[in-house]
Amino acid sequence: MTATPVAATLITHVFVAHGGSVGSFLASGKSLVEVWPTPWDPTAWKLIGSFMATQLVLMRMVPGRPSYGPVTPGGNVPEYKANGFQCFALSLALFLSGAFVFDLYPGGIVYDYMPEIISALNVFSFIFCLFLDSMAVSVALQLVYVAKFFWWEAGYMCSIDIMHDRAGYYLCWGCLVWVPSVYTSPAMYLVQNPITLGTPLALAIFITGVLMVVINYDADRQRQSFRAANGKTNVWGHPAEFIVARYETEKGEKKESLLLTSGWWGLSRHFHYVPEVLAAVSWTIPALASSPVPYFYSIFLAILLTDRAYRDDARCAHKYRQDWKKYCERVPSLILPKLL
Repeated sequence: MTATPVAATLITHVFVAHGGSVGSFLASGKSLVEVWPTPWDPTAWKLIGSFMATQLVLMRMVPGRPSYGPVTPGGNVPEYKANGFQCFALSLALFLSGAFVFDLYPGGIVYDYMPEIISALNVFSFIFCLFLDSMAVSVALQLVYVAKFFWWEAGYMCSIDIMHDRAGYYLCWGCLVWVPSVYTSPAMYLVQNPITLGTPLALAIFITGVLMVVINYDADRQRQSFRAANGKTNVWGHPAEFIVARYETEKGEKKESLLLTSGWWGLSRHFHYVPEVLAAVSWTIPALASSPVPYFYSIFLAILLTDRAYRDDARCAHKYRQDWKKYCERVPSLILPKLL
């Protein structure tokens, strides 16, 4: 909690002020205090405030179907309004029209004030972010991924983030500061280090990245549909295969879950992490081999998701006991089929 806010701010400073060169930053001889952007920049706070206000209005006003999260230990079933994709699309339209139709602000305003925004968010709040063919591919793939996330909004409410990690430093600070500073860092690097890929390579990277996002979405959708149908559905054209795993709640109640063992979920127990990491690599690889720095995010994500897979496996082993062992016999791979 002490090191990560500093790391997020320094990463942003190195990309914006030194073109992604750690050597240039070290050679500058400036101290952390000298390079730390002010957290009180008026424009940064106007950007953050207008974004938050817009999202609050959209969240309340834009219609969406009811969506329900998992039952809490206290027996409550939280209800959400699944309007994230609509809000995302409207937000994008408002931003683009303000910059390029009504000329209210420059299109690169977020990049221009990124260090101040990250510094401000370290103290308080939330984001936006920021483009040659390499930049177009990287940004377009991130846009596709974010659109996918909001389209899958209801499914996220049943993910490990919500069910087990919950609100705290890991999620709150991570989403408000670490995500906008680190997850977008490949595109930030390309701003001052433009690379020409050429149409064939750019298209190949883009198509591969989109395919990874689609596979990631389809894997999550497959399991979500299976659960919604209580196992009575087809997976890849055949009746779903699964194991009935029994467990006991904190109140001593006997319950059971259905663990899917076919489709994507027959390849490995956390196969959806494979396209997740490869999608991140796809929007990083436009930087080619110009520097290892842009690849920090992909490496970090691979480590994060591997750790998450092991944590989730340990939790499920404790929860389902013998039934989890049966499940692992049916699906022996943790993440990479036949390898891990």
